[in-house]
Amino acid sequence: MNRLSAGTGDAIRPVRPLPRRQMLADDVHEAIKALIMDRVIEPGARVSIDGLARQLGVSPTPVREALARLETAELVVKEPHRGYRATALLDSEQLEDLYQFRLLIEPWAAARAAELADTEGHTRLRTEIESCATPSDESYDAYKALTAHDTRFHVLIAQLAGSDQVRLAFERTHCHLHIFRLYYDRGIGRQTLEEHRAITDAILDGDPRTAEAAMRTHLETSYYERLRPVSEPPRS
Repeated sequence: MNRLSAGTGDAIRPVRPLPRRQMLADDVHEAIKALIMDRVIEPGARVSIDGLARQLGVSPTPVREALARLETAELVVKEPHRGYRATALLDSEQLEDLYQFRLLIEPWAAARAAELADTEGHTRLRTEIESCATPSDESYDAYKALTAHDTRFHVLIAQLAGSDQVRLAFERTHCHLHIFRLYYDRGIGRQTLEEHRAITDAILDGDPRTAEAAMRTHLETSYYERLRPVSEPPRS
């Protein structure tokens, strides 16, 4: 059994492994999240706790726990006396509102990060940009690492800008989950990572003007060239 010293003169106590229950809860959460992101559970569809429990081969308890976490991320909604249903996809107006909000705060945050980030901040940014590879295929399982990186990257820039308000405002939108739920199968991985590297380079160079422009280009390219064209109905 692994053991860990608590300090000089203290008794040596065993290191407890991660509880199996927590591992199971996390696995169930990721499994249901993937079903929603891949639209196996359709937007707006009812979510059966007992049905998911049978499908995943678990008891209803970890399913309930997972759905409570997914409700916080706004991927499901709980209705009184009716249970859970998957939330609807963002419509074109909601998507545009989200990007207009991001264009107001994130270019400013990138510029401030370029001005304020110290050596530790630069190290954190380099580590983050090197943490994610281009997805190997067009499934959520392949893209979930990029989804997590995308959130961490933008939150980190807000932190390096020294603004808790920007960070909190950004986190509360859960925007990356909802954007990737719409479009992760559009081959956006490589382009996203290239744009993140351009933002990173400008921040590491301490160049606020270029960092602001790179963030603005990233957001505008993401919305106007990659996302909006496929969200609009075809023209007759």
